[in-house]
Amino acid sequence: MLYSQLFTKTKKQAPKDEQTVNAKLLCRAGFVNKTMAGVYSYLPLGLLVLRKIEQIIRQEMNAIGGQEVFLPALQPAENWQITGGWDEIEVLFKIKSRTERDYALGQSHEEIITPLVQSYVNSYKDLPLYIYQIQQKYRDELRAKSGILRGREFGMKDMYSFDLNQSDFDCFYAKAKQAYLKIYQRCGLTAKVTEASGGDFSEKISYEFMVLTDAGEDDILYCDQCEYCINVDIAKNKAGDNCSKCQKGKLKKARASEVGNVFDLGQKYTKAFDFYVVNEKGIKVYPIMGCYGIGTTRLMGVIVEKYFDDKGIIWPLSVAPFQACLINLGGQAAYQKAKEFYQALTKAGIEVLWDDRQESAGVKFADADLIGIPIRLVLSDKTQGQVEWKKRNEEKTELLSIEQAMQKLKPEI
Repeated sequence: MLYSQLFTKTKKQAPKDEQTVNAKLLCRAGFVNKTMAGVYSYLPLGLLVLRKIEQIIRQEMNAIGGQEVFLPALQPAENWQITGGWDEIEVLFKIKSRTERDYALGQSHEEIITPLVQSYVNSYKDLPLYIYQIQQKYRDELRAKSGILRGREFGMKDMYSFDLNQSDFDCFYAKAKQAYLKIYQRCGLTAKVTEASGGDFSEKISYEFMVLTDAGEDDILYCDQCEYCINVDIAKNKAGDNCSKCQKGKLKKARASEVGNVFDLGQKYTKAFDFYVVNEKGIKVYPIMGCYGIGTTRLMGVIVEKYFDDKGIIWPLSVAPFQACLINLGGQAAYQKAKEFYQALTKAGIEVLWDDRQESAGVKFADADLIGIPIRLVLSDKTQGQVEWKKRNEEKTELLSIEQAMQKLKPEI
């Protein structure tokens, strides 16, 4: 990609009404644009990041047997009335058509996926099933805040499992838990599995995946010796108490941001839609459902909250919009050398943003730092055909030949 042809450009100032780091930096760097409170347009750079996050999620969901679908966001009110969600869920957007028919904008998809699976499952032998999608969700938040961490329209991966019994569900949950932790790790994050209430979805204990960050909206208690973690809202203990799980560690309190959740839905939705199968003993069984969510746009915002400095964003390589940023400085000779290098990088399959603009070194360096591409490559009259190599998260630079830089990029990437 040539920077001179990029649709968006960086801005010196963040929108005045944005308070969070993710909102300020993503807007300034040209990744998103605020349409209204809680609603953002995702621009070319932002969409590149989002698609990489989605692809990581897709790979890990497929690896545990998930099958991808794409469900409607516009949903009939009747489905929500069957489950009681039409009157019980306050954040549900409700729409009345010109024909006076009621619809909902999907804030979740249990009301759609359950009858859909029911229409294709004819026997207990058709189970288990694990169906997921990646699409937009809509919630009528009273106070949309925190940039893309909490919006009225947002991206989400939601998976739904259908099992014959609780033990099968528990077995799949363990697989999903490990897949989630791997997703976060691949995105450069470490998440803690946190006990929480089931909320609107279930009366049972649910599990949230939390990343420690000052921009978070939840307080958690976690053990400094084992993996035990719980949301403060349902905790019986307090910071400084002994861990109730390992009995060795002390509980610490921290601010955290939710990056995913798992709900044991039990038979709530299968019973509501009278979705049952007859098992091998001839007994009628309502499948047990689970719901597994990851906010894709929220995850993007959390990554920014975790990786930034006073110059801008520092993207982990796995989700960066480009792997390298190429900058040419000086005269025609440096420009021509950069052009040849850019062509070689592109041919080698390396994602590179070439800042080919007629701008000063200061402007180009500042924009590269703000956008946060992991590796900066500079060709100038001073480097005399060599490449100045610098990582975004390091201060040191080194001079390499074109060939050395090409070789070094391959293992880096």
